[in-house]
Amino acid sequence: MLSRSAHIDTFCRDNLPPTSDWPDLRFDLPELAYPDRLNCARTLLDDAVAAWGPDRRCLLTPTEQWTYGALLRRANQIAQVLVGDHGLVPGQRVMLRGPNNPWLVACWFAVAKAGGVVVTTMPLLRNLEIAKLIELTSPALALCDHRFTEDMMRAAGDIPVIAFGGGGADDLIASAERKSGEFTNVDTAADDVVLLAPTSGTTGAPKATMHFHRDVLANADTFSRHVVKPEADDLFTGTPPLAFTFGLGGLMVFPMRVGAATLLLERATPAELADAVAKFGVSVLFTAPTAYRALLRENQADKLGSLRRCVSAGEHLPASVWHQFHDATGIGIINGIGGTEMLHVFISAADEDIRPGSTGKAVPGFYAEIHDENGQPVSDGTPGLLAVKGPTGCRYLADDRQKNYVREGWNLTGDTYTRDEHGYFWYHARSDDMIVSSGYNIAAPEVEEAIDKHPDVAESAVIGLPDDERGMIVHAAIVLRDGAVGDKTKIREIQDFVKQTAAPYKYPRSIVFLDRLPRTPSGKLQRFRLRDISSAVPS
Repeated sequence: MLSRSAHIDTFCRDNLPPTSDWPDLRFDLPELAYPDRLNCARTLLDDAVAAWGPDRRCLLTPTEQWTYGALLRRANQIAQVLVGDHGLVPGQRVMLRGPNNPWLVACWFAVAKAGGVVVTTMPLLRNLEIAKLIELTSPALALCDHRFTEDMMRAAGDIPVIAFGGGGADDLIASAERKSGEFTNVDTAADDVVLLAPTSGTTGAPKATMHFHRDVLANADTFSRHVVKPEADDLFTGTPPLAFTFGLGGLMVFPMRVGAATLLLERATPAELADAVAKFGVSVLFTAPTAYRALLRENQADKLGSLRRCVSAGEHLPASVWHQFHDATGIGIINGIGGTEMLHVFISAADEDIRPGSTGKAVPGFYAEIHDENGQPVSDGTPGLLAVKGPTGCRYLADDRQKNYVREGWNLTGDTYTRDEHGYFWYHARSDDMIVSSGYNIAAPEVEEAIDKHPDVAESAVIGLPDDERGMIVHAAIVLRDGAVGDKTKIREIQDFVKQTAAPYKYPRSIVFLDRLPRTPSGKLQRFRLRDISSAVPS
């Protein structure tokens, strides 16, 4: 049974999947016994100030530092703007767009404090991608870093877009500074939705995962508490955007749950990341295997001496990368698998429990099995579908794909794994058509849609190909229109076109031109054959 909601706008409750389609939720650890009334912003921010004092460092950038007290005051001021100036009511959605910086964090907390629902979007998304998310989530407002308003304005239509960081009397920051900073948090239910986290679907149609206030804390009280084991004096940093739940947890929720601090970097090449670690004395790093490879390749390991914890997720971490990084730094990378549907990591291992090449064991509070196609558990050593349950789980916003992800109470992640006799899980492959490249989930139809908009393209098909550096890369087979020439110039032209049409990380790094796409007699595309077709033109 759901608790009494504080939401006046009932959009989220109205669009939850039927409870019969929910996964089984388990709250077996004592730290997961949350009260019925819970606002995660109060727990993470107001309670932290009460416990640690307002002067404790909280958010750092290369040029400034915010204390917990400063973040609380600014989040309260923005909440006052949202409610007092723009009429936000509990339950309404607010879309956020911007790079990793303190003002984005303040906006996140302000929405949660006001009883709103955060819709996170990456600054790399283009207007057509944003428009799909707007249609899906129906936000009342959008808060956008002033440097990223162009695509947002084009996509928003009649939705007010409030810019921050650009100066001027109408800027959100200027409006907030005119407020008192006194705000009473909305008394939300623990099972009120606070976050709509978008994720790519293999069909190209985005999905939004619905997470409650208690969910935001649950991953901190399982994976972070029992595996990462942060300390109050830690300084976190990393590369995942806060719009990714991997980044939201690792760079905001986990450190703030224990009174620690985070260094937020808007951009970071491997050298810039290593320099930041060395300059600020970072102790906990969250990033993807691609970045760990790059740090080694660019000989940055000697700058990482302050690190005591390195966490990897987003794609499989090969044993070779683990050993190379350990040999260079003495640090054993904490590998893990999570997902937007589950909010964060649910299988992992640290310290003496690490088995390089394995993802780890079920995190305390979670349960994992390997199932066959009929949903039955298989014996250890037999490959099958990874099935998980715990305190968080998949709830798609008004989406029939809920029935595919959740079966018989288990979350099916779309990954093929084996479990060994000691309870360790070993990754084999994705069991769907999702392309996971450098930690980004990329749906082939999204890339095909962008490629097909090019005037010289008749049709295209996209798959993922294995890659030592990125795990997978996007590969496109393209049929050109009559008269167009498929050469290196055309490859670069299409790649640049896709970067302007879709988020740049989705562009095809490998392209082959074909006279026709391989199809069955009935016309169905045979994607598996694309892997066997050697490139006619070098990419």
